[in-house]
Amino acid sequence: MIDKNRLKKIKIIVSDLDGSLLNNEGKLGPETKRVINELRILGVQFSLASGRLHSALIHLAEELDLQIPLISLDGSMIKSNPGGEIIFESFVKQKYVVKALDFADRFLLNVALCHADAIYYTENNSVIPRIMDKLGARYEEVPSYNNYLKETLEVVIASDYKENLRYVKDKLSFPHTFGLGLNFYKSQHHKGIYYLELRTQGASKGKSFLKLLTNLRIKPEESVVIGDWYNDISLFETSAFKVAPDNSIPELKNKADFVTQKNNDEEGIVEFLELVLKAKRG
Repeated sequence: MIDKNRLKKIKIIVSDLDGSLLNNEGKLGPETKRVINELRILGVQFSLASGRLHSALIHLAEELDLQIPLISLDGSMIKSNPGGEIIFESFVKQKYVVKALDFADRFLLNVALCHADAIYYTENNSVIPRIMDKLGARYEEVPSYNNYLKETLEVVIASDYKENLRYVKDKLSFPHTFGLGLNFYKSQHHKGIYYLELRTQGASKGKSFLKLLTNLRIKPEESVVIGDWYNDISLFETSAFKVAPDNSIPELKNKADFVTQKNNDEEGIVEFLELVLKAKRG
């Protein structure tokens, strides 16, 4: 049973996008939009925590009329919306960017550099736009990575060579590097593709979520997180109320306080949002 008193105290809901808030076509359902709007009227804020670039979140934020900072690139950036004021950003050290590019070249792995507004790739990595899960991003082919080594928020190495990626992960882990966060997981949309993501150690959805709460002066116990995939695990390691759609990975379902009966394509999270709405109305 859900504690109705806790639902009454909720001040903010932060949701993942793909597989959680959006349907399988990458769109917002009508009931989802309706209930988020009704919750906003009752004082419950709504924000996004996505692996997408900030620029790929803006149209969805506009569609939901969100006036609140957004978490992008799996926690590497928090940026206000509207306005674009940077609240938090975490760049990968240039020496580690170079090291990752070298490993990718040696092991014939595809690699891309994610900046705030675009994902950069070279001709040798031309498959990147087709195999990346960063939906809605602007991809730009460049002659060389040399001019894009600075201000890299995330390095993504992608391949169907799973063991090669694991080897590179080991070589980029401590004690070979210091202060580097690594995330290795399989693609949500492309069968057989695996990703190795490199960010600074302080960058994750969960850590940026807590930074967002501090910025808004909201306690974790007054918040809700929604997610379905491996990159949402850090959100579920906070003391927020945790919600997982039916299509979520088992690791999240096991940590969740509430698992919806319907999946994301059926607007499953509306089940929980309606409970909050009911509690707020008393």
